[in-house]
Amino acid sequence: MTDTTDTTATGAKSTTAGAAGTAGAAQAATGSALVPVQGAARPGPAPGHRPPGLLERLGSAAFERINRTREWHELPTTLGLLNLSVLRGDLRRKNLHDTFGAGGERTRRPTAELAPYRSYDGSGYDPYDEDMGRVGTRLDRNAPLHLVFPDSDAELMAPSPREISRQLLARRGFVPAPTLNLLAAAWIQFENHGWANHGDNEEAEPFTVPLAEDDDWARTGGSCPMRVNRTRPDPVAHTGPDAPPTYENTVTHWWDGSQIYGSDEARCRSLRTGEYGKLRVEDGRLPADPRPGMECLDATGMNSDYWTGLSLLHTLFAKEHNAICDHLRGHHPTWADERLFHTARLVNTALMAKIHTVEWTPGILDTPVLKRGMDANWYGMLPRWVSRKYGRIGKGEMLSGILGSPTDHHAAPFSMTEEFVSAYRLHPLIPDEVTVRDHASGSARKTIGFNDMQGATTRTSVDEFGMSDLLYTFGTAHPGALVLHNHPDGLRNLARLTGEHIDLGTVDILRDRERGIPRYNAYRQMLRKRPVSSFEELTGGHPGDTALIRELYEGRLDRVDTLVGNLAEPRPAGFGFSDSLFRIFILMASRRLKSDRFFTTDYRPEVYTAEGLEWVDRNTMVTVLLRHHPELGPALAGVTNAFAPWRSA
Repeated sequence: MTDTTDTTATGAKSTTAGAAGTAGAAQAATGSALVPVQGAARPGPAPGHRPPGLLERLGSAAFERINRTREWHELPTTLGLLNLSVLRGDLRRKNLHDTFGAGGERTRRPTAELAPYRSYDGSGYDPYDEDMGRVGTRLDRNAPLHLVFPDSDAELMAPSPREISRQLLARRGFVPAPTLNLLAAAWIQFENHGWANHGDNEEAEPFTVPLAEDDDWARTGGSCPMRVNRTRPDPVAHTGPDAPPTYENTVTHWWDGSQIYGSDEARCRSLRTGEYGKLRVEDGRLPADPRPGMECLDATGMNSDYWTGLSLLHTLFAKEHNAICDHLRGHHPTWADERLFHTARLVNTALMAKIHTVEWTPGILDTPVLKRGMDANWYGMLPRWVSRKYGRIGKGEMLSGILGSPTDHHAAPFSMTEEFVSAYRLHPLIPDEVTVRDHASGSARKTIGFNDMQGATTRTSVDEFGMSDLLYTFGTAHPGALVLHNHPDGLRNLARLTGEHIDLGTVDILRDRERGIPRYNAYRQMLRKRPVSSFEELTGGHPGDTALIRELYEGRLDRVDTLVGNLAEPRPAGFGFSDSLFRIFILMASRRLKSDRFFTTDYRPEVYTAEGLEWVDRNTMVTVLLRHHPELGPALAGVTNAFAPWRSA
């Protein structure tokens, strides 16, 4: 899911500060100092934006004609894969827009020395831009900048985001996603917390959201009037009013496991034991956050919007980090704490990225074309035994996948984007209640509501039921389907640690409008998808809502919110969300790998060790679960994707 108005307490650093994160990652390894392992790979001169070649132009033109009448998912498998490849190339060229140029620019400086380990704050990844992807740098855009100017405050409330939440999002009855388990819902929030967060804004005057006369918000614990904090503004002032607003990321942009490790050195070191590279895990649990008022949460890199599902995954992958440390130490007994830690972090992060790419994504987008496409992202089109025996074949992505291929940022420097943040408004996945079951017998122990396992009750729920029963429960329970009228009540009246209540459905709608996410039809067009021509076409997935949506939006198709359109849109068979939304994923999923030198030029044994690369290659989410919870073996017997329903005891 996505951030609302809060953030972790890591604290964003100004991009004008020294690159302490990189320096910290380049100190102390084989006795006392981390040294480049046979040198970190450094590309040649800074690459420019390469224009498309003849074959790319011909392919783009051909599929543009084909897609006027048949979408990629309506084509035969091989042709559909080729269509997706061409579409991804078009998106890479036309839907990566740098907010550099929007005003108040930071200085771009080269990286003095490429360290062989991930830095604490995300700096030092790119040889030509030391701060690319660093905590405290801007979120960029998939939409052209001229499309991302937000409306006035009055227009932001038309139609009322609260009425959209009440009439189109509110759960009328739980609609399950039968091909997934609840672990899939927890996973995406776990990953998203390592990618982007906007931070808190306690200073600006909040939005006041209009309430209808029959609205029961005040009677259910909410403040009256309803007030929603604005997004924290970019602290670097703009140079003029003709530039769209920009926002900073308070975590690193990279796929670096920062939700576990934190986005600054002080936070990271507070989570470590200082011995053998390990993270602090006590009696199989993460320790409690020691900060006043936060003791109900785990001590981890990012614990905002925390609940039991996140606690399970943060703990599991902290234990996986420690298992990797033990494995590496067995092969490299002279390595000191710092080198063991940084190498284990590389391996653990790559394993999480692999799980997300070839397990979670094909789980929620359950089609043969997508399964082959995501496997190709990671492994390439050749059989896996070829790579294992002969290594990479060529430099391109097609035969051997992205891993180990040359780094490429495509049309803009790497960063997370506002449209990508918006794509993860997947809150219908959360159920309002869960029946906790015994992992050995399958018998019901207790049915609890969402508020019984989030925020102030997070650690107490884990204490009460234990990791094994909770993992089994999450593995056998279904999340909600990503459709209209399925947004959980527990999130539409969410009690925060601060004591305030928020309607996350209202916040979701308002955030997109405030941050200039194009409305639904403009969103489709900017992603090279034909706009819908009627409300009937829009609601093909929810035909009973045609009249209601037309009335709420006063007959204006151009005002329909992207979140509403994506939930209402008919979707390809097996897809958990819309094809329009999927186009952001197909672009950004591969970009997070392709821009990161630790997945490209530095994905090699000199950096990861041969043992580390084999650990990534040989493991899956199922093997991770069984390593730390072998008692779940019967439930996972025969399960090939841990995000699909497990066997019931």
